[in-house]
Order: sequence, then structure tokens, then C-alpha cells
Amino acid sequence: MSENIVWHNTSVSHAERTQLNGHKPAILWYTGLSGSGKSTIANAVDRKLYERGCHTYLLDGDNVRHGLNKDLGFGDNDRVENIRRITEVANLFADAGLIVGTAFISPFKEDRAQARALAGERFIEVFVDTPIEICEQRDPKGLYKKARAGEIGNFTGISSPYEAPESAEVHLRTAEMSVEQAAQVVVDYLLS
Repeated sequence: MSENIVWHNTSVSHAERTQLNGHKPAILWYTGLSGSGKSTIANAVDRKLYERGCHTYLLDGDNVRHGLNKDLGFGDNDRVENIRRITEVANLFADAGLIVGTAFISPFKEDRAQARALAGERFIEVFVDTPIEICEQRDPKGLYKKARAGEIGNFTGISSPYEAPESAEVHLRTAEMSVEQAAQVVVDYLLS
């Protein structure tokens, strides 16, 4: 890190942004296997919050890898850097007063712990807990099939580990609930 940089405080305070928005900022950190429903549920939550007048933004894993993180692969080091960058961006959005959804596999506990440490009390971990068998049945991108055939290396749940959260604020067991029900659980938690 360069020694020639200084943090500049803004003239609009965090409290002023919160008052203007009419809600507290938060980072909804969706984590789960590929195909678990993270993006689908995060989008449903985003819609529900928008309809309530909340100021939101959704950072989706694939979308971010098209731009900000297009230089990263899927090895362990690149996954760590991917999550570090997302955490920094999500934190900036939350500083602006938004409710930020982040739909990323984020397979490593340590990375999620670092994200939580940076975001502080506004970090809400949402574990989209879907059995791998169901994820493979859904397989909207055909990735599990390719991973099982050895065409994709470092695939979470197959050739790379997924470390499930032990105490997420919101635990969604998607084999037992609809997208609508899951989204409502997140909204209810956030607005309670």
C-alpha cells in the first residue's frame, strides 16, 4: 500500500445519508454453492426492498467478473482477491447509505470473516443452503456437468471446497422453501 495516500472525509455524514434514505445501510452477503439460488433470491429481495422505497444495489458474481474482476481466475488466490475487492466495493456502497446485496459463492470462511470485519455491524450473512444434488439438477450454466467431466478445475463443491457458514444471520434451506418465501425471510430479518 502506498504511503502517499490520505483518507478524505466527506462533507455529508453517514447519519445524514441514513436519514435521507429512510433506512439503515446493510450488506446482505449471500453465500452458497453454484446453482443454490443466490442470485435469484438476491434479485427477489432487491425487488421487494425497491418496492418499499429502499435504496439498494445488487452486486452479482458473474456481473462483477465481466468488469471489475475480469482479470481474476478461479484458483484459491484469485477467489480471495475477488472477495476482497467485492467487500471494498460493497462497503463503499453501504457508506453511501445503500442496502447492498452481494451474490457470490465466497467459499472460504476466512474471506467471509474478513468481509464481516470490514463491514462491521451492517454485515448480514445469508447462507443459501441448497444440497449439491439439487444444485446439480438445476445447473443453469452446465458447470457441474463440465466440472464432473474434468473440463473445469477449481469448481466449488467438486474440486474445490465450500466451507459452509456455521452461524449466518439468515439461513435459507432452499429445498424446503420457494424463492418468494426465502426472499421474504431476508426482508423480514433486515427490516425487523
